[in-house]
Amino acid sequence: MTIKEYALLAGKTLSDKKAQDIVVIDIQGKASFADYFVIASGGSERQVNALVDDVEDALAKEGLFAKSIEGKQNSGWVLMDFGDIIVNVFTKEQREKYNIEKVWGDCNFIEVEE
Repeated sequence: MTIKEYALLAGKTLSDKKAQDIVVIDIQGKASFADYFVIASGGSERQVNALVDDVEDALAKEGLFAKSIEGKQNSGWVLMDFGDIIVNVFTKEQREKYNIEKVWGDCNFIEVEE
């Protein structure tokens, strides 16, 4: 699988598990730390944690493992670092507060198939 395919798999997994407002952002050429951001919202802390577990499992089945996962325990934001892919799962409130999409607004947003 290519890095883009892994990012899209993360997005599809989030979609299948009823995450909201899913975006995949191609940040190649704009950032040196990763190639893609995957961002989604969960309706509650519990759903955020379940979504994180589902993405971790789906990518692990394809041979891609998280280097680190930061922010569990009711923080409202969990960041999963897969190297070239960074997955951010927020509660709606935290996502509005940090508004990561605005920072990367000049990058290419890739549609996630439902």
